[in-house]
Amino acid sequence: MNLKEIQELIKFVSKAGVSEVELQQKDFKIVIKTTNGEHGAVSAAPHVVSVAQPVAHVAAAPVAAPQAEAAAEKPVDNGKTITIKSPMIGTFYRSSGPDKPSYVNVGDEIKQGSVICIIEAMKLFNEIEAEVSGRIVKVLIDDSSPVEYDQPLFLVEPY
Repeated sequence: MNLKEIQELIKFVSKAGVSEVELQQKDFKIVIKTTNGEHGAVSAAPHVVSVAQPVAHVAAAPVAAPQAEAAAEKPVDNGKTITIKSPMIGTFYRSSGPDKPSYVNVGDEIKQGSVICIIEAMKLFNEIEAEVSGRIVKVLIDDSSPVEYDQPLFLVEPY
């Protein structure tokens, strides 16, 4: 089963209004669970595993409102700011730990190369450094939120 077929299956399950679907074929098994009409966890795992067989894992997130997506994709840009974007897919953290202060806040001055956040990808915590020197105008993503490649994270007014 390829990615397009899995996506079509997820759409079908969403429209059908069922809470759980399980599909098993020769080399893998997929389970799609929904809660309260929203997408829940989706996982695909091999039934028989050998070294040469690829293992596919798929995750489906709840569908966001179109207005929220548009706001996230188009940060406010008055022509004087630079957008710092995510260099990878992962989970965005504003600090090095839950009890630690944020690396940067709105109004803070940053220097090129200074750590501004962490993105966790595949159990690795990657420190993200500022691309420019300037002042943080806006933080565009919430702490502990998933981020996509090239997703805007911060607006910076450069010096």
